[in-house]
Amino acid sequence: MTANLLDYDLDGLAVFCDRLGEKRYRAVQLFRWIHQKGASNFDEMSDLAKSLREKLKISAQIKAPNLISQHISSDGTIKWLFDVGGGDAVETVFIPEEDRGTLCLSSQAGCAMGCRFCSTGHQGFSRNLKTGEIIAQLWFAEHFLRKHLQRDERIISNVVMMGMGEPLQNYSELVPALRAMLDDHGYGLSRRRVTVSTSGVVPMMDRLAQDCPVALAVSLHAPNDALRDDLVPLNKKYSLAELLNACNRYLAFAPRDFITFEYCMLQDVNDQPEHAQQLVSLVRHYSSGGVWCKFNLIPFNPFPASGLTRSVPERIQAFAKILSDAGIVTTIRKTRGDDIDAACGQLAGEVKDRTRVGERIARQRTFVLKPVSVISK
Repeated sequence: MTANLLDYDLDGLAVFCDRLGEKRYRAVQLFRWIHQKGASNFDEMSDLAKSLREKLKISAQIKAPNLISQHISSDGTIKWLFDVGGGDAVETVFIPEEDRGTLCLSSQAGCAMGCRFCSTGHQGFSRNLKTGEIIAQLWFAEHFLRKHLQRDERIISNVVMMGMGEPLQNYSELVPALRAMLDDHGYGLSRRRVTVSTSGVVPMMDRLAQDCPVALAVSLHAPNDALRDDLVPLNKKYSLAELLNACNRYLAFAPRDFITFEYCMLQDVNDQPEHAQQLVSLVRHYSSGGVWCKFNLIPFNPFPASGLTRSVPERIQAFAKILSDAGIVTTIRKTRGDDIDAACGQLAGEVKDRTRVGERIARQRTFVLKPVSVISK
């Protein structure tokens, strides 16, 4: 069976080349051709010896998942849907801004986390993506955009692992993809500009800090365990206390001096002034005297069967003001690409609902606000 070279970071590619009897510098050349130049045909690789090119034709390929569809939003956002086989599809989103180009990547087909506000969680989990399927999204998007925009320089400046799936539940395939993104012979992205978003898989947060520390975003969405148990079921396994302690441990290795907390604004669920005050108490309890976190408030993007609605703008602004007045850096995420279902929480692909979420939501109880308790570090 031929190897897909997109599955390798540079070290993995060097091992592959060694098996072919080739030196490491050949792996560097090959890595540059694949990731910097977007080559998929070995005959294009003019500085490789012909004998090596012939070996590669027999033993290797450079293959990305097939593109199913492309949609371009009125605001310039682009969403691609890729076929990863077995009836599964994953989505990738490019978000252009004046000072950056951000690519949102998927790490799994579906998601097992079951967060109530996420359409990917609604569809359920199918499988982990391989390293090549993760990095291929960047490989395809970067080189498509260079041709589309007729530019030779790098287009994608930021990568966020915030698409379909929980990245840290696909750890062994994620880390080589991250290393390819960071490698100067690949995409040369800064650790500060590559962000892994997690719902709070605590043991893997600790491993990431040691293996490949990049920027970290944590899906918080609630100020107390009772409410977060309902919105983010993983909280039943790793409580807020465990999660926030893990965040503080990660800070010692992070390329930024803060953790981003994502907070989806849900009307009459987690958007009351009391919730904001509880968040202030929570952050202060874990503060060591400096600014260690920022909040990114995300207007909920509705989808069928969620049973939830978006907080009204006035309530989001009031919520943000409480946090900001307490000295917590707070932003409100712009809604981008919602006309093509590419906004945060909308990525679902064409996969059947495996979770019967509508039935579960109908049985959910309404949570009463409780005073925040003091959580030991």
